[in-house]
Amino acid sequence: MSDTTPAAADAPELPRPQVREVPARDIGGGLALLLGLLGLIAGVGMIVGGAALSNDGSALGVPLIILGILVAIGAFFAMCGLNTVAPGEARVVQFFGRYVGTIRTEGLRWVNPLTTREKISTRVRNHETAVLKVNDAYGNPIELAAVVVWQVRDTAQAVFEVDDFLEFVATQTEAAVRHIAIEYPYDAHDEDDLSLRGNAEEITEKLAAELAVRVTAAGVQIVESRFTHLAYAPEIASAMLQRQQAGAVVAARRQIVDGAVGMVEAALARITEEDIVELDEERKAAMVSNLMVVLCGDRSPQPVLNTGTLYQ
Repeated sequence: MSDTTPAAADAPELPRPQVREVPARDIGGGLALLLGLLGLIAGVGMIVGGAALSNDGSALGVPLIILGILVAIGAFFAMCGLNTVAPGEARVVQFFGRYVGTIRTEGLRWVNPLTTREKISTRVRNHETAVLKVNDAYGNPIELAAVVVWQVRDTAQAVFEVDDFLEFVATQTEAAVRHIAIEYPYDAHDEDDLSLRGNAEEITEKLAAELAVRVTAAGVQIVESRFTHLAYAPEIASAMLQRQQAGAVVAARRQIVDGAVGMVEAALARITEEDIVELDEERKAAMVSNLMVVLCGDRSPQPVLNTGTLYQ
């Protein structure tokens, strides 16, 4: 939790949501469909029967036709409240502009036909930013892009709290990526400091934490976030490549020297332990110098044979 707290604290404080998702009052659409079809059939039957009675001169013909028309219209109007809800979808229901609930139950459902229903997807989505050019914490221009996996958690907030939740997520994602980029360097001078390239896991966790705070007003849940592109800007890429190569050469030389010192130390210790030859301090220094040249040199050494004594 300590890793995500700073990023969350840096995110803007958004207003408290005015509406929360609640279940809508709906019923199974199968029964409603059956009753509607029966009403249509009854209305058509009344109209046909009324027409037959009118032809026979009966006074009940016209009222029966009018009643049949009203029943058919009522049945058709009631069937307008039918909705099909697919998996991964929801319907936000409004009654004359007032939010009354959300239908999340899959299948055929029925609600008040006077309401309006807006379809909204609750499937998992991803958003990939364009390649952004920003300055890192050291002021070096870098290029980076990120992909964010998200889904709608609260349909009421997604529809009523922001103007366009798709655009809102895209804009806040770009803002969070830019903010994270300027907070950390591409490569840290100190090994203990976080960097975009060396601590990708920690940085993406901070990005996800900041994004979660930024998009919570839209009822959106962040599933995962990852950097898809991270590089120095073209104008300094060659210079930074030389710097990285120099750092690699220094690190390799340091490792070679550490290994050579250990080998020389082991050689001197074994010569002394097994009493192979007795060397004074001057000859030990010469031997150490020769061994270090042989072990640390870039090229193969050219041997020089000593045909005289050790001290000639």
